[in-house]
Parts: sequence; C-alpha cells; structure tokens
Amino acid sequence: MAAARSITLDAVRTDGWFERIGESIGSFQALCDIVGERFFAFSLVAGVRITALTVDRRTPEATIVEFVAGEEDGLSRRVSLPEFRRQLVGALLTYEPSGPPPSRETDVDAIQAHIGIRYLLLAPLFGISLRKLLLREDASEVLVQRDGFEETLGLEELRIGIGALVRQELERALSGARGAIDLSKVAEAEAAAASGDPAKVVSLLGSWPAPLAIFLRTPEGQALAPDARQLIAKGLGLLGTACARLGESPQAEEILRLGIQYAGESALAGELFRRLGEAFLTDGRPGESIAPLRRALFLGAADKDVMPHLARGYLRRAKYVSAMACVRRALGAGVPAQEIALEQAQIEKQLGIPLTRWQALMAGAAPRS
Repeated sequence: MAAARSITLDAVRTDGWFERIGESIGSFQALCDIVGERFFAFSLVAGVRITALTVDRRTPEATIVEFVAGEEDGLSRRVSLPEFRRQLVGALLTYEPSGPPPSRETDVDAIQAHIGIRYLLLAPLFGISLRKLLLREDASEVLVQRDGFEETLGLEELRIGIGALVRQELERALSGARGAIDLSKVAEAEAAAASGDPAKVVSLLGSWPAPLAIFLRTPEGQALAPDARQLIAKGLGLLGTACARLGESPQAEEILRLGIQYAGESALAGELFRRLGEAFLTDGRPGESIAPLRRALFLGAADKDVMPHLARGYLRRAKYVSAMACVRRALGAGVPAQEIALEQAQIEKQLGIPLTRWQALMAGAAPRS
C-alpha cells in the first residue's frame, strides 16, 4: 500500500480568526452578548449579515433579529432570536461537497475546497486545530489537535463531528432559553422560600445568573425599566439566600452581588445587602457580614430585620458592647425577646459586672412616674 501523502495545513489554518475580526468590529461584544458568541461566529461563517437587533428586555428569547443572508437577493428578514439560531444551524448543516484531493502542497484553493472552507472556519470555534492533511488512496484523513492532544480523523468523520458540535450548541441554547428568565417564577420562588424549601427556589431560578450577568453589560440591560430591575433583583435575592442555606456559599455571594447591581440605589438594595450579610453569617464569616448589614441599614432596611443578624456578627467577632447595642435596638424595634435570647445571654456573660453596673445605673436614671 502506498504511503499517505502529508500536507501541512499552516497556510489554511484559521485559528483565532473570530477573535481577530472582533478587534475591528465596534459592536462585537454587544453582538456576542445578545446573539451568543458562537452564533455570531456562525452567522459570519454562513455569510449572514445582522443589520439590526430589537432586544426584548423582559424575555431575551423574544429578541428580534434583522439580517440579510448572502448577497444574491439582498432581502432583509426579521425573526426571533431562537428562530435565527435555528436557521443559522440549518444553513451550516446543509451538505457541502468536498473538492478533489489537491495535487500540489502549495495549491491553497484546492486544499480549502477539499476540506471545506466552512469546516476550516468552524473547527477553531470548538478548540479544534487542523494540523495536517493526509492523502491516502481510498480516503483523506486530517491530523487535529484539541485540548493538547493530537488524533487522526477521517475527513468525513471530522465534518460529521463538527456538524454534531454545531447542533449541540443549538440544543444547549434552546434548552437554556426555555426557562432561563421567566419573571413569573419569582412569586412561586417567594412562596417556596416562605415554606422553607430552598431547593425548590434553586430549581425555579437556578438558570438566571449567567444570562443576567451578560445582559447587565449590554446597553439594553443598563436601560432596563425600573420595575423589571426590581423583580429581577428580588428573584436573585431569593436565589442567593437559598444557595447560602444549601451550603453553596461562593454561588450565593456572587448571585447576591449581581442582585445588588440590578437593585441599584432602590429600597430593595437594602434587603439584598441584608441577605448578603446573613449569607456571610451562615458561612461562618461574621467579620465580613458586618459591612453589608450596616450598608443595609444605611439604605433603609428595618432595624427589626437587620439588628439580630448584626448583633450575631459583632458577638462572634467578640465586639460585645456593639453586640449589646444591636440587641437593645432589635428589642426596641419589636423583635421578640426569645428570638435573640441566646445571643443576649452570651453577651451578658462576657460583659459581666460592668454590664450589671451599667444596667443598674440606667435603671436609677430612668424617670419615675
């Protein structure tokens, strides 16, 4: 059997092409955030030019994409974002015939036609680097590198594999969009939290943080209507607290900080700072809980909601005088004595005789009726 003829693919390899294009497009990041990074790349591979986006602030999957496909008819089309993604993937999965094997190693056009320009551009999007073309009598093979490992694949096998990755990207996007941001779930999550079911809260809202973090960086996210921002912030607050109670502290902190960004300087921000402080206490970080709890008070959170947690934070940091002041404010705000009885007893034990003397002095100074 004749040995395979090997052709290096340095001249046609397209690693990093999408990132290089990004350097020359002013709206590159916004398009990636809204359409999806890989789907924007797919549009370039398919020869689709996006001309306008109408972003739905409450339901991102209702975003409308205007585009022109190819240059033949030049007609502009308008479809929803999920449909745009479906049409892109459909175009990329249509059969593309392979050109004949190149007769010369320097015939770049023939090499591209044999592998397929579409696949040369798609491969790097999935971390696949094409290194060599191996021409055999019966079929062609390609030496590829991915995740630091090299393997040899049949050319047709490579094409089918890249097509499967493209299809998986669509399935992932559609499954995420089906329940990613449904603001109607906030009321249900609130009821679950009130009944002490944090796992249900996570199941209802767990898909929110990633798309909301991206959306916040877009101009549309910055211009989001106040009522929508408040509802999103409320949902993130519920989710963050649920994660903290389930022992998922890093996620809880990240989610609550995202919620604070959505809340801005509204009254709800105080509630979210309180939840963040409570999450730190739950995670055994009393020192870190004090600042967000004090910020919650500054933003208008009620003493009744904040002071018991702040008292616990000061107590665990051995700041007993501050802890006692918080206990007194909590009782004055209407917190039931039994709710903070344990903390009060611990503080009184630590302060000892000086507290007893101070209490007697205050009792003697109280006005008599």
